[in-house]
Amino acid sequence: MVIRQRAIQAEDKQERHHAILDAAARLLLRSPARTASMADVADEAGLAKGTVYLYFPGKEELLLAVHERNIEGFFRALAARLAGDAPVAVADILALTHEHMVKPPLFLPLAARCFGMMGQSVPAEVALAFKQRMAERLLAAGAGLEKRFPELPPGQGVALLRHSYALIIGLWQMSAESAGHHLGCPTTTGPGEMPPVFAYAYAGELDRGLLALWNGTIGAAR
Repeated sequence: MVIRQRAIQAEDKQERHHAILDAAARLLLRSPARTASMADVADEAGLAKGTVYLYFPGKEELLLAVHERNIEGFFRALAARLAGDAPVAVADILALTHEHMVKPPLFLPLAARCFGMMGQSVPAEVALAFKQRMAERLLAAGAGLEKRFPELPPGQGVALLRHSYALIIGLWQMSAESAGHHLGCPTTTGPGEMPPVFAYAYAGELDRGLLALWNGTIGAAR
């Protein structure tokens, strides 16, 4: 009976945790130009503000948790694809990238914002714990890539994922498309005022960059 009660309590906590993340994500999508307060998130989730603080000490930790859940969706899909029986091609990796990172309207602007927060407003211990969890995901996915692409030497799968993520976020931050999507951080430069060198179509530019990276790395390994 005690074990069952503990299980129910754990399920309740997990549901409440996801409800808070869902509420924060909805508020971000609804009003990208402002950062919702913890009270706003509590109201959106139908919880007391004190309850939200039990799960997240501040707005920065909450935003980072939303971003990490988005990242987890990509790695979960990638792991399933790599563990399947069907052949895996570079085009399949690109398709997953578009599905989980490019198309969702929240992923890229939130990822860019979290990059800035990591070195400023996120507590050092929280940032370190996040990076440790990311390292575990990268190592597992990198090992899966090396099994599917045996020409990759040990460690090259992780490096390929690192370089890909840097390319995904870096190209987004430089693009004119990102100018109107800085969550809670409005800019004074609108898309029409961007220098022409940054006025590229992000999705197409990303595909060209990732294809060059992956085909070049795998080809060089061969």
